[in-house]
Formats: sequence, C-alpha cells, structure tokens
Amino acid sequence: MGFSDQKPLTAAQQFLLLSKSPLSVGSGELGSGCFRWHYKASPTPLSRVYDARLEFAVNRSPRVFIDNPDLTMLSGGDDLPHVYEQKLPRLCLYLPRTYEWLPWMRLDQTLVPWTSLWLFYFEDWLTEREWRGGGEHPEPRDLEQRISRSRLQRRHAPRQRIE
Repeated sequence: MGFSDQKPLTAAQQFLLLSKSPLSVGSGELGSGCFRWHYKASPTPLSRVYDARLEFAVNRSPRVFIDNPDLTMLSGGDDLPHVYEQKLPRLCLYLPRTYEWLPWMRLDQTLVPWTSLWLFYFEDWLTEREWRGGGEHPEPRDLEQRISRSRLQRRHAPRQRIE
C-alpha cells in the first residue's frame, strides 16, 4: 500500500485519537466533518504553558492557533515570525505543497508535536529575534497571488459532465 492508497482519517477518528493521546490532553467540539480541539502545549518543562486550538475540517488543511497567552503581547508588538497572518495568528507548521502532512496522518502524532516545536523556536525568537526553526514562508503578497491564480484556474478549468 503506497501513500496514494492511504485512506483519509475522518474528523471523528482524528477527534478520538486526539482525546486518547497523552500529548493532546484536552477537550473539543465535534461537528459533521469538522472539529475544534483545545489542549495545553509546552515546548520544554521550563517553558510557559500555552492554550492551543486545533481546527480540522475535511478537505481543508488543519489550522493551529494559540489562544493564550497572546503571542503578539509576548512579542512586545513586533510582527510574529512564521505565521500566516499577524491578526489571529495561525501557526505555519508545514508546507502543504510538499506533502509533509496528509489526511491519513494522525494529528496527535504530527501537528500536536509540531506545535510544541514551533513554540520552542518562538520562545528562542523572543530572546534573539531570529527565527531558527527553518522552513519557508511565503510573503503575504505571494500568498494572495497564489490564491488568486488558484481561483482563476478553477474558474476556467473545463467542467466534467457527470452522466
């Protein structure tokens, strides 16, 4: 069985796996094909504890936010590194186009530990103001252009007839 043969995990399966994992002890709300999961994350035993929120919906990349403490406040108002937006910062944990995360992968074994790793590099960034977590992140303008191109391509793509 290859990567392309793997069956995606459902929202209910991911929710159950998160609820059973010692890495993501918390609670959440499960809906039809989607959920929110709230849990505590801490990159090291000496680090502060963060309130993390993982949002999942079928056919969409999972999203992770830190609800408390306020990351912008911790940064002293400086722009945060490695997030998709400055307002309501969503953590940039992986590159979707590189297939680092796929729908058959368990969130409790991927995004949950990746969140702790992101927080580790964020705490380092707070002291040094240099992001040492690696990765690449598109500039907001590049991201907007990519989204616009994607919408344009979908709009002009030939429609398949269903018979």
